[in-house]
Amino acid sequence: MSDSRECRVAVFSTQKYDRIFLTQAATDSNVQFHFLEPRLEPDTVILAQGATAICAFVNDRLDADVLKALKDSGIDLVALRCAGFNNVDLKAAEDLGVRVARVQAYSPQAVAEHAVALLMTLNRKTHRAFNRVREGNFLLDGLMGFDVHGRTVGIVGTGRIGRAFGRIMQGFGCRVVAFDPYPDPEVEEMGIEYLPWEAFLSQSDIISLHCPLTPETHAMIDATAVGLMKPGTMLINTSRGAIIDTHAVIDGLKSGRIGSLGLDVYEQEENLFFKDLSEEVIQDEVFQRLLTFPNVLITGHQGFLTRQAMEEIARTTVDNLRCLSNDERCLNRLV
Repeated sequence: MSDSRECRVAVFSTQKYDRIFLTQAATDSNVQFHFLEPRLEPDTVILAQGATAICAFVNDRLDADVLKALKDSGIDLVALRCAGFNNVDLKAAEDLGVRVARVQAYSPQAVAEHAVALLMTLNRKTHRAFNRVREGNFLLDGLMGFDVHGRTVGIVGTGRIGRAFGRIMQGFGCRVVAFDPYPDPEVEEMGIEYLPWEAFLSQSDIISLHCPLTPETHAMIDATAVGLMKPGTMLINTSRGAIIDTHAVIDGLKSGRIGSLGLDVYEQEENLFFKDLSEEVIQDEVFQRLLTFPNVLITGHQGFLTRQAMEEIARTTVDNLRCLSNDERCLNRLV
């Protein structure tokens, strides 16, 4: 089927790189983008008027009220430029007849490699060393790490990203174990052993989270889980912030049960990330508390941000919009 029907798309939560890659990907297609900086929420739905579809990101709000407002405006197509869809009320979308598609897989290596970057930075304290050297301080006190080789690395979630992370850590010479309710024989063939939850927590020196946010995974790293970890465990989260009970993790940092923490996501990140707040006082006291720990490293949800990943995200998003606007089959359709 030809691209005869123009697809006018309101893109929410737009950053500079979104404009560049989405515009390039839409060349010679029926997709026309209108870029908007605000997040999608009840107060900003009106900005989508005149569009036939919207493009949303991880912190855009797509609950029943927003979806109904979109439908009432004549918009029945939502293209997510991300893999996760925990911010979408899929039942409401189905009931309203709003079609939703996502970018199911773009670059698992991008997120996996960022998790490793957090791990290695925390371990060898290169961020602190960088600042010291710039100040002319070449002392090594406080910069001691540990050999990653020979450590037990635990992966929660063995989808594409988890598998990619596991391969990298095997390359470091680590024993890699996993927890996932749905074990994958291909992962076991890689030499990765699935363990029950309690054994997984108690055996892992480093734990990296690579699972989607669902009712089952919400706050799965709680006080009980932290209490089962080895003293000094390193915890890395590049998936979704709400998988961690932040208060329980802070207690774990204070007790030393968690030896270091690397985050690329945060439960209340929609009020912080993808903004320049350098001239403001951050009001989130929990986030501010995390920043006081010398063994905590936080990045602002940049794990996906590689050129290859952005090209694939943009290409898939445009393809999803083209297919659905022309009533063609879409493999990435959720509803």
